[in-house]
This record gives sequence, structure tokens and C-alpha cells, in this order.
Amino acid sequence: MPAIVGAVQVISVGSSGVFNIGDVYKIMPVSSAKTFAGAGSFNTGESLEIINKQNATNAIDQDTLDQPSILNL
Repeated sequence: MPAIVGAVQVISVGSSGVFNIGDVYKIMPVSSAKTFAGAGSFNTGESLEIINKQNATNAIDQDTLDQPSILNL
């Protein structure tokens, strides 16, 4: 169903972002990423106490493809 859109101001769109106004059939941004992080890396909150004795992040990846994006057309 069509819509009437007033004034729109876009300051910025990120490198993997999509901006759309109006009717759309399919929006599929294609990207994939792998993140390696050690113990306690993504903890958030107030007054955290994180005790890690020894930490080693295994970044060795035996797979060739983890998240293929070849069929995302």
C-alpha cells in the first residue's frame, strides 16, 4: 500500500546498512564477519568484576567457509 512520506533527512548510512522509503519486495544486505574475542570481552554493565586466570583465544579455523553468502542474491 503506497504511503506519503514527508521530508526526510539522512545524515549517514553505515557501510552495511540499508535505507529505504516506499514499497519494497526484498532487502538483503550481504555481508559476513567472524569475531574472535577472549574471555570477558563482551561483558557490559555496572561494577563488573571479571577474573580470568589464563586466557587464550583459539583463532585457528579449519573450515574454508563458515557462512557462505553465495546464494544471497
